[in-house]
Amino acid sequence: MSTARDLALVALGLPPDRAVEQGDLSLALAGAEAVDLLESGALSLDGDHMVPGPLVATGDRLLDQAAASLVRREPYETVEDWLWRHGRGLAAAYADDLERAGLVAHPPGHGFRLRFARTVPADSQERRGAEERRLSGEPVLAALTAAAGIGEDPSDAGENLTGDAVTTVVAAVGDVVTQLEAVRLRLEIENAAFDNIWRA
Repeated sequence: MSTARDLALVALGLPPDRAVEQGDLSLALAGAEAVDLLESGALSLDGDHMVPGPLVATGDRLLDQAAASLVRREPYETVEDWLWRHGRGLAAAYADDLERAGLVAHPPGHGFRLRFARTVPADSQERRGAEERRLSGEPVLAALTAAAGIGEDPSDAGENLTGDAVTTVVAAVGDVVTQLEAVRLRLEIENAAFDNIWRA
């Protein structure tokens, strides 16, 4: 299993009261894909710029799409720019992909509203593997789950990472998730101010 699929399974396994923001998860999934591409040799970093390597079929459709989406001419994209561009809608893409693979299911008892029910990970070897990896505190998954708002404080999660490239990617994920939260807060404040104007 890839880091991204493990992260998606962990996020989908959260109880409804701990659900993660889709945007945060999408950005963390893009970061997980970047880590997987680094490990496969399909990507290297030059500072914070993503330098694509040879296209290598991974057997994972979404990871292959991630590799194909890398900018293959100079100036190469920064990690942060790629996370914003590639992360858009990625959480939904992973949920759909995992459902097609039979790795997530709808809870029983939803009748005709099944299509709109929340999906949960099916009891599978893949789900158990993702959960074991999370519980073991594996540094990359721990840092990405923390950045997505699952688990421990993000400032502590990246301390055990090895490799400058992985550390750069995980730090960029933390930065873009923080930027997204700032945008959300700004919009909430603007909407509240607009509502107050209409009430006055």
